[in-house]
Amino acid sequence: LFSRQGKLRLQKWYLATADKDKKKMVRELMQVVLARKPKMCSFLEWRDLKVVYKRYASLYFCCAIEGQDNELITLELIHRYVELLDKYFGSVCELDIIFNFEKAYFILDEFVMGGEIQDTSKKSVLKAIEQADLLQE
Repeated sequence: LFSRQGKLRLQKWYLATADKDKKKMVRELMQVVLARKPKMCSFLEWRDLKVVYKRYASLYFCCAIEGQDNELITLELIHRYVELLDKYFGSVCELDIIFNFEKAYFILDEFVMGGEIQDTSKKSVLKAIEQADLLQE
């Protein structure tokens, strides 16, 4: 997840990768995605991966997936994550992500684990998040 200005806001890795390689990959991928025109397809081949991204306001939600993974399901995963963020924050914006990044990660972890979708129900994910909020209080 990164901004139009190329600022990294969230990142989640499901494969063991060295920090140096992560930084290089993120930098390259941001350059590729930010250079694309708005009307271009949200899927692209990059290195040995498929990249799926979607822009919402000033934020790019981006996933790099393996060749056998389904791009449309990944695009739906991105959309579902944005819907969950919207429900939780009430029309999520970049500042919500910046100042509540731990909650954004928690929502992602409730929804996706180990790179696989855990729960497709928005209601059950939101309920789990609400219960966790109650435990914190």
